[in-house]
Amino acid sequence: DLVSRAMHHLQPLNAKQPGNGTPLHHKQGSLYWEPEALYTLCYFMHCPQMEWENPNVEPSKVTLQTERPFIVLPPLMEWIRVAVAHAGHRRSFSVDSDDVRQAARLLLPGVDCEPRQLKIDDCFCASRKLDAVATEAKFKQDLGFRMLNCGRTDLVKQAIALLGPDGINSMSEQGMTPLMYACVRGDEAMVQMLLDAGADLNAEVVSTAHKYPSVHPETRHWTALTFAVLHGHIPVVQLLLDAGAKVEGSLEHGEENYSETPLQLAAAAGNFELVSLLLERGADPMIGTMYRNGISMTPQGDMNSFSQAAAHGHRNVFRKLLAQPEKEKSDILSLEEILAEGNDLPDSAAAPLCASRNSKAKLKALKEAMYHSAEHGYVDVTIDIRSIGVPWTLHTWLESLRTSFQQHRRPLIQCLLKEFKSIQEEEYTEELITQGLPLMFEILKASKNEVISQQLSVIFTHCYGPYPIPKLVEIKRKQTSRLDPHFLNNKEMSDVTFLVEGRPFYAHRVLLFTASPRFKALLSSKPAADSTCIEINYVKYPIFQLVMQYLYYGGAESLLIKNNEIMELLSAAKFFQLEALQRHCEIICAKSINTENCVDIYNHAKFLGVTELSAYCEGYFLKNMMVLIENEAFKQLLYDKNGETSGQNVLQDLQRTLATRIQSIHLSSSKGSIV
Repeated sequence: DLVSRAMHHLQPLNAKQPGNGTPLHHKQGSLYWEPEALYTLCYFMHCPQMEWENPNVEPSKVTLQTERPFIVLPPLMEWIRVAVAHAGHRRSFSVDSDDVRQAARLLLPGVDCEPRQLKIDDCFCASRKLDAVATEAKFKQDLGFRMLNCGRTDLVKQAIALLGPDGINSMSEQGMTPLMYACVRGDEAMVQMLLDAGADLNAEVVSTAHKYPSVHPETRHWTALTFAVLHGHIPVVQLLLDAGAKVEGSLEHGEENYSETPLQLAAAAGNFELVSLLLERGADPMIGTMYRNGISMTPQGDMNSFSQAAAHGHRNVFRKLLAQPEKEKSDILSLEEILAEGNDLPDSAAAPLCASRNSKAKLKALKEAMYHSAEHGYVDVTIDIRSIGVPWTLHTWLESLRTSFQQHRRPLIQCLLKEFKSIQEEEYTEELITQGLPLMFEILKASKNEVISQQLSVIFTHCYGPYPIPKLVEIKRKQTSRLDPHFLNNKEMSDVTFLVEGRPFYAHRVLLFTASPRFKALLSSKPAADSTCIEINYVKYPIFQLVMQYLYYGGAESLLIKNNEIMELLSAAKFFQLEALQRHCEIICAKSINTENCVDIYNHAKFLGVTELSAYCEGYFLKNMMVLIENEAFKQLLYDKNGETSGQNVLQDLQRTLATRIQSIHLSSSKGSIV
């Protein structure tokens, strides 16, 4: 009832104005919905999380594959509009179940119903504005197609007479000949009968839609052999090749290819027997497909048979293609090849040049295949390609590592991590920072495997580079008031007293008031007339004495700081907001850092919030990670076994520091400026 009402509302939107030809009796509103189509529509609108197991099986089976929680489902009117459009494309009076499935392919992301199969009935025109003569010719042609389709040899002459001036090579509205339809069905007897009757083996599906309005865009320039290969009919393919069909389909020698060759389709389908047969007959796996605007389909180049097999994960087919001997190219160089070679070579070098050019072309094809196998998650195929010497690109390596990690394939992860150093540094792009580092640190966090941790440490150290860690720079102390060291802790001349660990320390307001905001706040809370002491907690007396000595002497040059006092002095400098003294302590820590104390220094710096020293420690970790990864204190810092610190934050900080380093060394306009 809802569909009927919706169709009623759609009718005025799609009403066609009568033309000068025969009146059009069939209107959009009179389309009939088959019961199976209504059931299919109801299914898709009520069960968005389900998908078809195989929509071509009768009765169709439905299984819960993966949940697909669509937030907003398409409205009923949109379902009907798209389904009716598919029915109209077929020139059909009725909407069937497959029309609804094709609508689902467009309206529900992730639902993958198979495309409608080509059928002989689809070529018959149900409704067109034709005059009487054209209508009669059309019905005769339709009848001729039906007579040829029945397989009776005694009707061939009559059928040819009905098909029109082109006879046995007449084309339907889909631009297909009777031989092509026979190849789609795999009817070997019919194919032989049509060949005996003189059918053109190499006729192509036309590319124009003016005379043939229902041509499928994907089938343009396809031949009968292409259709037979597409549907996997090996006896028909053998028959066509024996009869002299072109093994490359419609492709002419030297021209750019804008449609798939039979070998490409067989490789994509993974049909090993068909691939072997086509290769025996001379098919070239190096031929690729270009977009119709002349732009290649992929970033690497043409989508050839190697790429088709790799993109679909067919290892046996890929190995078969790889074992095929290379064809020698002609001696005529294209402009692109001339520019690539750089200069002209003498005639004596022609033979080596051909081999070199073939090798370059095959290497390019294998690089593209490697890209597609990695992009589609077929790591085994990617490793096979790598094993024959094809170099890694950063993208293919990262995608392979990501897939291996998602599939929990530890040996493969170890193999890939070992291969990282083979990637050229020129390949280091923004992808390494945005995709690679998060992935590798996630593996480090999740694996807890010693071998993988060691391999990742090698990679991080390699990425950090051989340059030294950026040094910390002293802060020049501003010119402030200073007193003679004789006044340091002098009771007779002082006007303020601090109480540190129960011991008095005498100082002068005039010096401390401008030393830092912290001292100013302490002195402001005690008027000058108040003789009480200012108590200082959490700072030891010797440390406080060093702080005062720094202020009275006007610098850190005269300070004698012991190794066991540097951390406490850093804390005191941070507490009293003495930036120059704090930086001086940071520099001392940085100079004294080693594999034994680096974790303690880092924890102390993070606790105090000293970012520069923390960053220096992170650089030290990355530069020496191969040694530190075996240190228990460092492991505890990374993995946070006792929960004292946030291990995840440490890994994030290391990732951020390494990203900054890579950006400076490899990606910035002034490379290496940070070092």
